[in-house]
Amino acid sequence: MSELTITMTIKSRPTLGLLLAAGLSSFAAAQETAPLVGPEKGALVIMGGGGKDHTFEKVFAKFVELAGGKEARIVVVTTAESSDPDYDYTRSGAVRYAKEHLGVTSATVLHTHDQKIADSAEFVKPITEATGVWFGGGRQWRFTKAYGGTRSEREFAKVLERGGAIGGSSAGATIQGSFLARGDTSGNTIMVGNVQRGFGYLRNTAIDQHVVARGREKDLLEVLEDPRQKMRKEFDRAALLGIGIDEDVAIVVQGDRFEVIGKENGAVLVYDPKKWTDDTPDSDRWETLRTGGCYDLKERKVLEVGKAPAQKGP
Repeated sequence: MSELTITMTIKSRPTLGLLLAAGLSSFAAAQETAPLVGPEKGALVIMGGGGKDHTFEKVFAKFVELAGGKEARIVVVTTAESSDPDYDYTRSGAVRYAKEHLGVTSATVLHTHDQKIADSAEFVKPITEATGVWFGGGRQWRFTKAYGGTRSEREFAKVLERGGAIGGSSAGATIQGSFLARGDTSGNTIMVGNVQRGFGYLRNTAIDQHVVARGREKDLLEVLEDPRQKMRKEFDRAALLGIGIDEDVAIVVQGDRFEVIGKENGAVLVYDPKKWTDDTPDSDRWETLRTGGCYDLKERKVLEVGKAPAQKGP
């Protein structure tokens, strides 16, 4: 059908034409506002690990609030903690805190290292009913090895689609990016390892944790500009956005914006390779946000820096 025929048909039916035009306009508006990086629905809570300030409770409470408060149905995934089949994965401080301090009645531990189990209907039942999933610390590659490509991974994503919350700390932070930094099975000092796929709740990103406390500020540079990336076809790493989160600090992501929460003067470092040149010194390859700061993930722009560290006296 030609454009002329379509135009004449719409004009000959004014009501249908108006409805179609309105529908197309709404679709276009939705396309313009759809998140490019963050989740379309629900929220992410991404914590850089626990440290000396013991801010986990505050961050976890925010996650529970976003998942529905006391009525939340929480699943805590402990798989990253160990590869030892005799390890007690049922011990979970997050589950205890949810029940004993936040009044959540439905909080349970989920764990397997077996993909066949992770792909079973019986295993995923708690996820299908969950309003929040929390990924614990340990080694992030264990999440990918256990759940990648299974029914469990698909059901994790559906928690967001239902408007729920996904959170995690340390390894549970890194798994939320699309590229899995420190994903090598032989050690966590290898930034570009033999397991590279995260779950991608924060699309087109690589997430690191414990960055300031462990002196890791420059480590994400290897992920984003390693010359070997030209030999790897799975990711265009120079197009990724790097996010480094310190201990006792988290970002809360809704749509394409995040806010920094956690300890006073906490730090989140954002690395955008698109802004770099060959002459950009390493120290200028990241922007620092503090607690209370906000960032636009779509535009890759700092909206609010947050509170700067207090100046010490002489």
